[in-house]
Amino acid sequence: MMQRITHPFRVDGKVALVTGAARGIGACSARLLAEAGAKVVVTDVESDLAEQVAREIRQAGGEAFARHLDVTDEEQWRAAIAEAVQTFGGIDVVVNNAGVENMNLVEDTSLRDWRQVMSVNSDGVFLGVKHAILAMKPGGVSGRGGSIINMASICAMVALRGAGSYSAAKAAITNLTKMAAVECGQNRYGIRVNSIHPGVVLTELVKAGMEGSAKKGLFKSAAEAQAAYEAMHPIGRLGEPQDIAHAVLYLASDASSFMTGAEVVVDGGFIAQ
Repeated sequence: MMQRITHPFRVDGKVALVTGAARGIGACSARLLAEAGAKVVVTDVESDLAEQVAREIRQAGGEAFARHLDVTDEEQWRAAIAEAVQTFGGIDVVVNNAGVENMNLVEDTSLRDWRQVMSVNSDGVFLGVKHAILAMKPGGVSGRGGSIINMASICAMVALRGAGSYSAAKAAITNLTKMAAVECGQNRYGIRVNSIHPGVVLTELVKAGMEGSAKKGLFKSAAEAQAAYEAMHPIGRLGEPQDIAHAVLYLASDASSFMTGAEVVVDGGFIAQ
């Protein structure tokens, strides 16, 4: 019998943990992974919203539970991985999606704001990668390999006005991804590590960033900021969360089994100009 072309994109039997999954790209990724067959751990600092996403997955016939996770807290990472393994029998996919923005010119960025962005976006991903490897590698609490997916950004590749601290954090994620991919590959852990680089995606976080840019004088208004960002994408629109969630599913699935250390750009042509 001919194998269905969609089969390699299924994630049946896999256990996935998604950070920042209460809304936006994270929530969309959690729902899509569940729809494709994964058991999902929905994590976020916004516990009530995370539980709502998990509830929606269960109501749709999937398996999921929600857990509070501050990605900058190493003990919470240990506990979240342990609960995933205890509840679902292992961990196969970790999506390091949680992040924050603080739009400002470099000269106007305070050290406190810089550290906050770096803490969540860079330290948080580091801890996710570290504890995913410890769990997935041979001899780990799951020990069956897996896929680690880090949410970077086109801002790691090009300059975007006002995104200095965010860009620096995402660039750190990009090279951490490559290092972890090489180490896991050379150690024969059976773990793949890849990064996704979205263009501007219309999420609540981005909307708030546009409003913040306007308040700080980078644009006259949030509407002007959105129009400017749309013009930067040759495809003619901003991204939607599902555009990025589809890339998450691809990297989580066996369809991407020969990919590691890759930068998957999903940006509507932004960096092609």
